[in-house]
This record gives sequence, structure tokens and C-alpha cells, in this order.
Amino acid sequence: MNLSASASSAWFALRSQPKHEHIAAAHLRKDAGVEVFLPRIRFRRASRRGSVWVTEALFPNYLFARFDWMHDLRRVTHARGVSGVIHFGNRWPTIPDASIAELQARWRSEEVYCIPDTLATGDMVKVVSGPFQGLLAVVERPLAARQRVAVLLDFLGRQTSVEVEPKHLVRDGDPRQI
Repeated sequence: MNLSASASSAWFALRSQPKHEHIAAAHLRKDAGVEVFLPRIRFRRASRRGSVWVTEALFPNYLFARFDWMHDLRRVTHARGVSGVIHFGNRWPTIPDASIAELQARWRSEEVYCIPDTLATGDMVKVVSGPFQGLLAVVERPLAARQRVAVLLDFLGRQTSVEVEPKHLVRDGDPRQI
């Protein structure tokens, strides 16, 4: 199938297997010749190893595909990583081209949007690894020349200024924590 939009093709929402959105998108593009839009975000998340960069789908377990429902439904439904096309009984809702175009415009034609992890003075942070793991702190000032951040933490009953690598910090209350 040609990637250009034909008169009978439309955008549909597809459900992927858990954590397989990117696999489904790759197989749909390559094997089924379907136009796919999978917006993803990249951000820093707290983990047991400290702060790590992760990439996830903006809409977990969902992606968008443009195809001709009459001719390509079976091929799309059985593509690797796809659980199915969203439908309600006998109704197969389409997504307006304008809605997908707006999402694509906001994503600046890149499917991965990086959420900056810059810390500003006064931000509440949690130390996620290292000797101060689990302690809350306030960012005193970023130290760009040293690739570190000066933070104030309550330690042994008094406020102490400590320099920490940014990879050991995550904003407190950030939903991207473990």
C-alpha cells in the first residue's frame, strides 16, 4: 500500500501489546506499508539504579495508523505487536485528519519529544541514589561548570549544602518516579 493518503483510507486508533507500541509501529510501516503515528516522550525517571532516561509512548498501549479499512484490516490486526483496532461492536471509529495533523504539528514531525530535566533554584528534589538516597532537598543552585547541583538537605538535624550529580536527583512529587 502506498503511504500517501488514498480516498478510502482513514486514521484509526490501534491497541498494542503492553510496551510494544514501537514494535507494532515498525512492523506496520515495514510489512503492512501503513502510515503510522506514534508520539513518544523521553524523560528522566527514578529507578533502583538511580535516575535513568526512558522513552515511552505518549498514549501507553496505543498508536495511530492510516489505512483502508476494507482492504487492510486483516493485515493491520495481525501485525506483530498489535492487539487490535479500536472498535465498539460493529462501529469502527475513525480519527479526523485534522486531529492527527495537530498532534503531528505539536510534535514537530519528530515522534520522540524530550522533556527537559533541568533543575532550577528552589525546586524540591528527592535523592534517588547515592549516600543520601531517599532524602528530600531543595536546589540551592545548579553548578554547570562541574556538572553538579548544590542542594540543601536536612541532615543530622541541620540544613547542609551538598553537591550532587543531577542523575541522582528527581523532582519531588514527579509522577515519573518509581
